[in-house]
Amino acid sequence: MKVEQYTWTSVDGWMPQLRAADLARACGVVPLVLVFGATELLAEGEHLGEIRRAFPSGYIVGCSTAGEISGARVLDDSIVATVIHFEHTQLATAEIDLAETRGSFDAGMKLASRLDPHGLSHVLVISDGLNVNGSELVKGLVAALPSGVRVTGGLSADGARFQKTVVCCDSGAREKKVKVVGFYGNRLKIGCASMGGWDTFGPDRRVTRAKGNVLYELDGQPALDLYKTYLGEHAQGLPASGLLFPLCVRNAESTEGVVGVVRTILAVNEADGSMTFAGDIPEGSYARLMRANFDGLIDGAQGAAQATCGESGAGGGGGGGDLHAAQLAILISCVGRKLVLKQRVEEEVEAVQDVLGERAVLAGFYSYGEISPFTATARCELHNQTMTVTTFSER
Repeated sequence: MKVEQYTWTSVDGWMPQLRAADLARACGVVPLVLVFGATELLAEGEHLGEIRRAFPSGYIVGCSTAGEISGARVLDDSIVATVIHFEHTQLATAEIDLAETRGSFDAGMKLASRLDPHGLSHVLVISDGLNVNGSELVKGLVAALPSGVRVTGGLSADGARFQKTVVCCDSGAREKKVKVVGFYGNRLKIGCASMGGWDTFGPDRRVTRAKGNVLYELDGQPALDLYKTYLGEHAQGLPASGLLFPLCVRNAESTEGVVGVVRTILAVNEADGSMTFAGDIPEGSYARLMRANFDGLIDGAQGAAQATCGESGAGGGGGGGDLHAAQLAILISCVGRKLVLKQRVEEEVEAVQDVLGERAVLAGFYSYGEISPFTATARCELHNQTMTVTTFSER
């Protein structure tokens, strides 16, 4: 596997300069081109066109973000193109328009059915971030994929604006799209993990009325009104300020203290007092507010990286000689973490680099939702407010 990375900014243009696909010709395989960038830069199409001309045969996959990850740097208003030339791994892609499906579960099922199951080892999914129920999308994918095939990825973002997200498709950067990449072969080692680092506070509240990813009532009270009482002055900034105070949701069957999934607000409805989240809020479950712990967030990112090393031997430990050390790591972290960490945001990316070593090229973005198992043995789920790490190395 060989990896190249290019970054576009308004000050420097492309650094380094985009060049003809010399490595693609040398390797004799079609490269995977991951493209993460600001919504406006991707939607206008010029820079995507430049990437397409430089890598005409490449599988171009990516989305709009709330911040781009390039190495140990976190950028804004840029485009980061990471070109991966696999030597022993085959790829396939599929995409779907959410408007042409019966819902997010159906979209996941159809996407999975469009990938040849024979030899499939992993699926990367990049989805619209505003018009999807991420939980249902993941359930649909997992239901239709062969047993043992894991899914990682994330929901596209639009900074803290929540207005428009786009996914890079064959026709350009488009809204309401979902795209998947299938990886084939037994020479590719993949590790994945997802961790948070937030603290819970306040009492558990019973979800007494909800439908899918829309929460109406907690303990029989309008959810939005109750939520606002905890936010205080931050309530004026909803839904964006809700990124600072996610909900931890656990099943009714789980005992108190069990770690649940984290859910982030996408929208609020003042008329009916409801809140829309990136993933499901099951009726009858329990929800509890969360707030940031700066050191906890960075420790969570480090923990996710360490978990990938434990399952795949993908650690670099500062660039040692492990032949199976991670050569590429895709990092998908939540926009809420970025808003909390502010000028310290690069510390969580640096924590991942410290674990994986300098040999690993880091690429990724800040999202509206992260898709991964917590650990290798856990089921794949949609998460919010986590750092998700997926590592790749070829044997």
